[in-house]
Order: sequence, then structure tokens, then C-alpha cells
Amino acid sequence: MSDAPKRPRPQPTPETKFFWEGCARGELLLQKDNATGKCYFPPRPFVPGTGSTDISVVKASGRGRLYSYVINHRPPPGFTAPYAIAVVELDEGVRMMTNIVDCPQTPEALVLDMPVEVTFEKIDDEISLPLFRPAKG
Repeated sequence: MSDAPKRPRPQPTPETKFFWEGCARGELLLQKDNATGKCYFPPRPFVPGTGSTDISVVKASGRGRLYSYVINHRPPPGFTAPYAIAVVELDEGVRMMTNIVDCPQTPEALVLDMPVEVTFEKIDDEISLPLFRPAKG
């Protein structure tokens, strides 16, 4: 067994349990305001701005565009430099903070507005992290 530090493990809460269960199945789940049809993220028990609890859970397309990023060259334990800390804007209109994988971690490869798609990194039997990679076709 390796003594190398591991990536921090998210701790699901009752409000985020559905999200992490979806990720473990390879599904990116969002919450949707039933009154407006708009999705939001991160998970919470009410609609931001209105406080409404009339919400549903929907499966996201998993597709979006690279909105912003920074390349970290001084990683905390569990990460290998360099790596991109990114904001992805999903086709559903929400933005997620994530990492970009499966491409060089350089400004030449990480082009703003490039199409990306979700992929999941299994941390353990319960947690898989939603990461994004350049879209294939």
C-alpha cells in the first residue's frame, strides 16, 4: 500500500447524497427549479434566490464548455502538479468547479470555450469525482 497522500474525499451530507450516488453510477445529477425549469449547482434543499422547495433531480448531459481555469503548480497533498482547477459551464447553464483531465495542463491545450465532457474518477466504493476532459467528437 502506498504512503503517498490521497486526494481529499468529499463527505456527503443529506443534501448532497443524491449527487454522490449519481456520480458513483456514472451520472451527473443536478437539481431543477420546477417553477422555472432552471437547473442549479451546488446541491441544496432549496432554490437559490427564491427559497422554493419545489425541486426535482435531473440527469445532466455531462457536456459543456471550459469557462475559466488556473493551472496550479504548487499542489496540496494528493494532487500532482501541474493540474488545472477549472470552471465548466454545463449545457444546462450551471457552472461547476472541477479539474480538467486527459489533456496537457498548459494554456495551449486548455482553450477557453473548448467543448468538454464529464468523466468520473473513482475514489472508493462510494465516491466518484466528476472531472471533465476535452469532448470526443
